Amino acid sequence: MSDTRATAGVGGAHWAWWTVAGFAALVAWSAHGTRVDVGALLGAEGLGQMTAYVAGLFPPDVSPPTLRDAALGAFETFAISFVGSVLAVGLGFSLALVASRTVLYRGILYAGERLAPAGRAGRIGIYALARGSLNALRTIPEILWALIFVFIVGLGPFAGVLALGVHTAGVLGKLFAEVIEDIDPRPIEALQATGASRLAIIVYGILPQAAPQFLSYALYRWEVNIRAAAVMGFVGAGGLGQRIHVAISLFHEHQLLTLLLAIYVIVTVVDALSAYLRARLL
Repeated sequence: MSDTRATAGVGGAHWAWWTVAGFAALVAWSAHGTRVDVGALLGAEGLGQMTAYVAGLFPPDVSPPTLRDAALGAFETFAISFVGSVLAVGLGFSLALVASRTVLYRGILYAGERLAPAGRAGRIGIYALARGSLNALRTIPEILWALIFVFIVGLGPFAGVLALGVHTAGVLGKLFAEVIEDIDPRPIEALQATGASRLAIIVYGILPQAAPQFLSYALYRWEVNIRAAAVMGFVGAGGLGQRIHVAISLFHEHQLLTLLLAIYVIVTVVDALSAYLRARLL
């Protein structure tokens, strides 16, 4: 017995070393492929250029026109992230209901019931279509969605709202569907014992269990979206990002620092608000 354990321990150690060696080789290969040059970054010339650029940002421009523009950009960024997140929750939840096998064609809801082959095949097809749609929505990054919607609806915050809503719906839809499939079946069994309909079981048995995690995921994605909204302006989707792009292009370093500070303030506010809502609602 002891010899067997010793052999297993040696084998496990070998696998651990091989894993570490493989990971190190992958890092080295990736660094070579991306032409990472740490010496150029941390050398005297690189550090000197970075120091000079950062020093050139100070002091921030606090003139009334710049502060008004930064405040307007911060408001647009907040609005883009909030409305986009609300749109994503609605679209993601709708898709999650038909992207969950528990709701659509198998599991505790269908215990003791045999679906007709045609009906089951149709439900599986709907499930596959919903899952494929969620995969497609979240595969395309927000900034690429923003570029697509800029061409469709024109420059401005509306394109940013649509981009965030569509991409985040793919993320939240997948998470919501997995939450639904992992809920505790006991309340559902209790409702079934009372003769409740399938719709009533979904409304009173599934959704109350899933709602806290739905809210947690939605708040987290809102925090992510406030940062994404600030970046999407680089392709013309409004907000602080668009103003930062203009400031960089025109070498207005002092205005750039003011806009960066505005991003920091709005991200901090949203993080604090999200934490407050979690503490109050979860």
